[in-house]
Amino acid sequence: MARIRSRSIRPGGVDEYIAACPKAVQAKLKRVRAAIRLVAPGAVETVSYFQMPGYCYEGYDYNGMFAWFSFKEPNVRLHVRPPAIQQQPEKDLAGYATTKALVIFPADQEIPVALVKKLVRASVKLMKSQSR
Repeated sequence: MARIRSRSIRPGGVDEYIAACPKAVQAKLKRVRAAIRLVAPGAVETVSYFQMPGYCYEGYDYNGMFAWFSFKEPNVRLHVRPPAIQQQPEKDLAGYATTKALVIFPADQEIPVALVKKLVRASVKLMKSQSR
C-alpha cells in the first residue's frame, strides 16, 4: 500500500466496510474492489471520505481521490469523478441509473466488471489531466 501524507486520508477500513454489509452483497463489493485495484495499482484504500471505500493517489487535487464504491439497499454504487460517466457511450450504461458521478448497479444482478474498470480508468485519467 502506498504511503500518503494527507491528514484527511487514513488508509484502511475497506475490509470492515464490506464485512458490515449484508452477506448477499459482499462478493459483489469485493468484485468492485478488485476491479478498482487492478486498474489503479498502488492506490491508497481508505474509508475516511464519505464513510465509504475510496481510492486515491497522493499529489493530486481533492486529495487524489478518484473512485469510491458503496452499498445502499438495494444497490451497489460506483462513484467516480465527473465527467467520467458522461464520456462513456450510452450503450455501455444502458440499463443502469446514473448521475453526474454515480453509476447504480442493482445488487441482484452481476456487477459489470469491465464497465467498472473502464469508468475507473476514465476517472484516473481525468484526475491526472486536471492536476499537477
